[in-house]
Amino acid sequence: MYDTIIIGAGPAGMTAALYAARSNLKVAMLEQGAPGGQMNNTSDIENYPGYELISGPELSMKMYEPLEKMGVENLYGIVTGIEDKGDYKVVKTDDESYETKTVIIATGAKHRPVGVAGEEEYTGRGVSYCAVCDGAFFRGQDLLVVGGGDSAVKEGLFLTRFANSVTIVHRRDQLRAQEVLQDRAFANEKVNFIWDSVVKEIKGNDVKVTSVDIENVKTGQVTNHEFGGVFIFVGLDPVSDFVKDLGITDEAGWIITDEQMVTSIPGIFAIGDVRQKKLRQVATAVGDGAIAAMQAYQYVTELG
Repeated sequence: MYDTIIIGAGPAGMTAALYAARSNLKVAMLEQGAPGGQMNNTSDIENYPGYELISGPELSMKMYEPLEKMGVENLYGIVTGIEDKGDYKVVKTDDESYETKTVIIATGAKHRPVGVAGEEEYTGRGVSYCAVCDGAFFRGQDLLVVGGGDSAVKEGLFLTRFANSVTIVHRRDQLRAQEVLQDRAFANEKVNFIWDSVVKEIKGNDVKVTSVDIENVKTGQVTNHEFGGVFIFVGLDPVSDFVKDLGITDEAGWIITDEQMVTSIPGIFAIGDVRQKKLRQVATAVGDGAIAAMQAYQYVTELG
């Protein structure tokens, strides 16, 4: 019987593990891959306090190293479900079941791809899903932003700080973003638009993205445009299918918590990108993890 099982080993999960272990709880961290989560897919991180520049994998290892010394147990597997047994929970994977007094869900979110040729191949080599993370690496280049909602327009405007130009491609003839964001975009001389169109294929050389095929959805005409980078903002999907029967998510699958990371089921907490929140960054994930670990400690203590 564990005091807490943390599902996910991104920055939120590793912070929760550290704080829980320092509170003398029996802690296991359950992950299906290498510690770090999405950080492992980020070449350079420039917005985490204490580091002017650090690679995602390096920051992941720096967060992970203290956990081994603190006695956090590592479990591997894909979680298929959680059973609420009242004073304890059962975490199920493909081939194992684990009993624990509390569960901290830190499974994060995955970027929704557009699903075109070249997207996966050039991810990290010109295809990005985070302007704040990667925008500075594209100084002086012509960039393409895919999407028409708030995120696409916000991130596109942010990219104008670095880019020579930013072109927003949208499948409709008008944006879905808030009016105030649209006004800012239309007023920015660096922002261009391609309407009624979708990305057909992302092309490049052995090193990086060089151009994009764009199809007009009304005429079917495909044209090629030179771009040094493609930023995709068509949405995020929470990694939460394994809790869909617990009634702790909204309609989109984001786990609902209060400010203390508490879900509607006592003893189950959610942190980081998987929970319903506005800002999804390493720094906010770390804060979530610390809060949830202290709540788990309090919960276990009250159980006696």
